[in-house]
Amino acid sequence: MQQTVPTDASAVAAGHFRELLEDYRQRFDRELAAWIAARRERFAAAVPEADEIAGAVARLATSGGKRLRPALVWFTWRACGGGAATQEAVRSLGLAGELLHTYLLIHDDIMDHADTRRGLPTAHAELARRHRQRDWRGDADDFGRTGAILAGDLAHAWAHELVADAARRLPGERGEAVSRAFAATCQEVLAGQYLEVLLAQRGEGTADDLARVLRFKSGAYTVERPMQIGALAAGADASLGAPLSAYGRAVGEAFQLQDDVLGSFGDEAETGKPAASDLAEGKLTFLVFHALAGAGDGDAAALRDALGSGPLQPGQVARLRRIIETSGALGRVRGMIGERVDTARAALAELAAPSGRGAAIRDEGHAFLAGLVDYVAERRR
Repeated sequence: MQQTVPTDASAVAAGHFRELLEDYRQRFDRELAAWIAARRERFAAAVPEADEIAGAVARLATSGGKRLRPALVWFTWRACGGGAATQEAVRSLGLAGELLHTYLLIHDDIMDHADTRRGLPTAHAELARRHRQRDWRGDADDFGRTGAILAGDLAHAWAHELVADAARRLPGERGEAVSRAFAATCQEVLAGQYLEVLLAQRGEGTADDLARVLRFKSGAYTVERPMQIGALAAGADASLGAPLSAYGRAVGEAFQLQDDVLGSFGDEAETGKPAASDLAEGKLTFLVFHALAGAGDGDAAALRDALGSGPLQPGQVARLRRIIETSGALGRVRGMIGERVDTARAALAELAAPSGRGAAIRDEGHAFLAGLVDYVAERRR
């Protein structure tokens, strides 16, 4: 199946989505910066030197980003009828999701030996630079990694603080349900991350292995779980659970598959990461899996040799991209994205139609979810 071609209506929906996301992002960025500034001051009060790791969290968390996960919490809550009584709790849950993401990015950059993130030095690279600048004893790179691990742990601790705050504000059993969903999110993404690392080290894996990485490292973490948390906070009708999950899983997996395409074919100026960074890091994605299966022996050997070999020269990047494209892998992955986009649209149609008990998502939340499908299919960064 080929990727769905956007219609005029979907283009309008995508445009409305971008407006909604941008409005949300501007407000969210102010809230996030204010919250981190207050916690940073409190954190470093007893040990001023520790402000350096809090600063690493602040730099990454406030340096941009799509803010998709907290936006999904917010707009799903809106779609499911969330009201003023739970608004502050939902704001805390959005901040928690972004700090969880910050924690994972900091640790991910260490595992990937990445020097830049969002066009800035990664936490461990910046801390190593400061070590060298100060002419301290010991290994600068080791210090950078150690400090960054602690910075990531701090972001994780702050995320859980925010979830606890939200749980206290939610009525009835909603707080406990949200806490369980957030804990499941953390555990699933860590398991998926480990499986991805394991496959890269093995240098091989099955389609089922890759599907599990896709499911847990991105599908659930990026879309499905944030939507579930927003719905739980709103006290959504149980009849919405299955279609919300189907939509979230499909969009989350499409998002990661498109991320894999950008990780090999993306423009460095747009993605903020080195060209073909996934190939340099040796990630076994569906793109690589299908390329190895579909390429001739010589091309497959060249691709295997390049995987995980470190920074690639422009000529190498061009050759590897050609191998992936001519093997048919790029077309197959785009087809997988198209299948998930179609699944998401079908689930959204079900969500928009009242069930036997009259529950249906609505208004601004529905508009956001409708536009997100087209955004994911077309995104370039």
